[in-house]
Amino acid sequence: MARSTGCALLAGIVALVMGVSAVIFVTTGGGSGTFERPPSAAGRVGIPHQAAPAASGSWVGTWSGAPAGPEPNAPDGYPGWSIRNVVHTSVGGTSVRVHLSNLFGRAPLLVGRATVAVAAAPGSPSAAAGSMRSLTFGGRTSVRVPAGGAVVSDAVQLAVPQAADLLVTTYTPKASGPVTYHPRAQQTSFMAFGERTARSDGAAYTTPTPYWRYVTGVDVFTRQAAGSVVLFGDSITDGITSTVGANHRWPDRLAARLRGSGDRALRLGVLNEGISGNRVLRDGEYGGNPSGLSRLDRDALSQAGVRTLVVELGINDVLRPPQRTGAREIVAGLREIVARAHERGLRVLGATLTPCAGHVNYNARAEAVRQQVNAAIRAGTVFDEVIDFDRALRDPERPGALLPVYDSGDHLHPSDAGYLRMAETVKLSLLKGGVAAKA
Repeated sequence: MARSTGCALLAGIVALVMGVSAVIFVTTGGGSGTFERPPSAAGRVGIPHQAAPAASGSWVGTWSGAPAGPEPNAPDGYPGWSIRNVVHTSVGGTSVRVHLSNLFGRAPLLVGRATVAVAAAPGSPSAAAGSMRSLTFGGRTSVRVPAGGAVVSDAVQLAVPQAADLLVTTYTPKASGPVTYHPRAQQTSFMAFGERTARSDGAAYTTPTPYWRYVTGVDVFTRQAAGSVVLFGDSITDGITSTVGANHRWPDRLAARLRGSGDRALRLGVLNEGISGNRVLRDGEYGGNPSGLSRLDRDALSQAGVRTLVVELGINDVLRPPQRTGAREIVAGLREIVARAHERGLRVLGATLTPCAGHVNYNARAEAVRQQVNAAIRAGTVFDEVIDFDRALRDPERPGALLPVYDSGDHLHPSDAGYLRMAETVKLSLLKGGVAAKA
């Protein structure tokens, strides 16, 4: 009898401790305060990253940059260097976690230390006062990322503003092999020699760089955002001709429209998963630029809080040599993307292929294939909903070409005005998700 009473008392103590642990989260890098513990996953069965109702709080992607390939001319990485990546948020939150990738590495990547902070000013390598946080990985300040793998940091308490720059800094103490990077950032980041990850003043970061390295995503825990929308595309989504540092890519412009909509259901994180040169069907050369089909699950469907997928792909299948891909193959690839997204319960919006007459790789055959793909998209046989970027950007006098004001000058990529026009073309209500996808 005494033994049974003792067991019951012990069980009660354990239950009490577990109950307290379930609601209290102690920060690892930003003071000793406590706050409600963010859940690791929430939402519908079968969609592990689906956002829970905003009132209860959930993890939502606020920024992403697709891993595009191994950085050339840096075969050993950057031993002894701190790399301060400048990234721009779409929605805010009360805590943050960071994704690091060694996708294109050939050996384990040792990150000796990593930090996150709010930038003191747009594009600045200096951190706002009191915002510097150390990141941990399973409670440790260093992490070894396996070749071909990725890691997500522990959550850390930080007031993350919407539409603000964050500084994600990594330090690699020794040679790490090829760097997984995103080359067309349209954003200046910074490097400094030595272990300077926790330096707030930014004075040591005297080496500017146009790349994002290792960091591929930032999530926030929030009660404000309803989820996220993933924009899955090529250089047009990547925004390679937009003004550097101005956040004028069409995904940035779309995020601004969502923030200003006044509709609570449209408080959505916007994740830019564009890679310059990306194709639906074919991988790039030299081991980088994986095709849309091969990177879909990793770069799009597994994002935190994803509700809707927007696909802007296909023009590189038409234009990039060898030009042997026909409309039937491209459309079949797009339909496979849609089918796989539907399996995750996601709604899929798709864009028509934009005008490109005058581009160096343009010819009559390419135009014919583009028109055939667009005809299938407009017929409603590919995507759940259509965004007609072709119609929005084309010159009425020369329908195969961009309107001059929307042309960056290479006759393929839009200008800042063109990217704004693309964002304005999207019907915001279509991004809410929650509508049954087509079978």
